[in-house]
Amino acid sequence: MTKTTIATEHAPAAIGPYVQATRIGNTLYTSGQIPLDPISMAVVEGGIEAQTIQVMDNLLAVLKAAGADASSVLKTTCYLSDMNNFLAFNEVYASYFTLGAPARSCVEAARLPKDVLVEVEAIAYVK
Repeated sequence: MTKTTIATEHAPAAIGPYVQATRIGNTLYTSGQIPLDPISMAVVEGGIEAQTIQVMDNLLAVLKAAGADASSVLKTTCYLSDMNNFLAFNEVYASYFTLGAPARSCVEAARLPKDVLVEVEAIAYVK
């Protein structure tokens, strides 16, 4: 199968040796998205809600660049710096999956890149 790299200027550029997403066949694997503004590359100010909105917008931009959308997502892995933010994170996260939520793992991480509050990665099906 052919491996294709997915990149878009509508999501933050990689801050390390990785790509925004890789597609193999009909499966898309995204890198973890953190709450960076794609233009300024600055961490979005605000609490967990503001950061989750930016993360999900970044994730949707990568999905769109690959020809997918939220309904294409099969599974996400979500990392929170503090599980006390779980309920607020869930409220924002759920609003992006109006046609049904995918499978998901959600864990607390001791520390996330740039000391952000949330990171989300996804596996999606692309036609």
